[in-house]
Amino acid sequence: MRILYHHRTQAEDGQAVHIRALIEAFEAEGHEVLEEALVRRTGPGSNPEPASAGSGAWSALGRMPRFARELAEYAYSVPARRRLIKAGGGFKAQLLYERYAFGNTSGVSAARMLGIPMVLEVNSPMVLELSKTRGLSFPRLAKKTERWTFQEADRVCVVTHVLADMLREMGVASERLVVTPNGVHPESYLNPDPIDARKRLGLENVTGAVLGFVGYYRPWHRLDLVVDGLGARELNDAHLVLIGEGPAEEELRRRAQERGVADRVHFAGPRAHSEIPALLPAFDVGLVPAINPYASPLKLHEYMAAGLPSVAPDQPNLREVLTSGEQALLFEPGDSDGLCAALATLVGDADLRQRMGERARATLVERDLTWRGNVRRVLAAVEGLA
Repeated sequence: MRILYHHRTQAEDGQAVHIRALIEAFEAEGHEVLEEALVRRTGPGSNPEPASAGSGAWSALGRMPRFARELAEYAYSVPARRRLIKAGGGFKAQLLYERYAFGNTSGVSAARMLGIPMVLEVNSPMVLELSKTRGLSFPRLAKKTERWTFQEADRVCVVTHVLADMLREMGVASERLVVTPNGVHPESYLNPDPIDARKRLGLENVTGAVLGFVGYYRPWHRLDLVVDGLGARELNDAHLVLIGEGPAEEELRRRAQERGVADRVHFAGPRAHSEIPALLPAFDVGLVPAINPYASPLKLHEYMAAGLPSVAPDQPNLREVLTSGEQALLFEPGDSDGLCAALATLVGDADLRQRMGERARATLVERDLTWRGNVRRVLAAVEGLA
């Protein structure tokens, strides 16, 4: 199948990882993919490359007044629709796959003009998120546009059943919804080498358990709870390792100094995503201290692929993948005592860590929580559409 893949993402975080991985998975399953975007995520060396001079102007949106930025996000659909129709026609596309972006309606309209099915991938309810984070200048228009886009797509892929329920409430028919959680390429995590991983992270002399977090960390990730917990007697030999960067770093450094645990909090800095499978064996426990209620955290699936037990909040979207006591220990969201108790249990029992880590890896494989598994689910859902 010839698949036209469209996105508006310029970020270098998990969004970019998701895009690259899914395109690679489509290709690994034997399909041709043409990526259409302002900044492409595939190509030689997988380095982002501007698709047009307009991508520079798009990057300036963050400096614009909110109302102007929103109007530009809506206006994007006009040239994007033209580009998609041109690209899809030349490519003889048989399916248009689009990663949802706020205000963008180009994929739905272009697919109609091309006469091909359209799959919309929704990772979050953007109108709800943006109304809480940056605010919206035209909230009624935003809600109407989002609802229309969701309802008009032939199939809508969502990352959790929780998010699927939210879209049903917006009028999306159940038969159009497909749940495709974040995934991994599990073959990348074979033959782990903990000694080499710790050496790469400068942890050669660490003898205690390593609690690890991967990703861009913001205050709402609540890593402060873990830093505070390191002062507990049960965790006085444990180390926290953060692979990534983020706006919470300065506060975490200050907090570690105040708590007297700075020598056990390691900021490893950002690393290429291709390095992550080789680095995760340095961890003994994977951390998801907080997550929004509808997300599918990429890091969780990476921990599972690496054979790591996790500590995470006990909430419906995570229970779609985890069972407390099997692949992870779950605690009441925001409960610092519960988080510390879960950490102490795993830090104090290496055999339990190994059993739960093995079960985590087995669960990931059994349920095919992989990028190629997602591709197979998507293509099964569009079979028969024309």
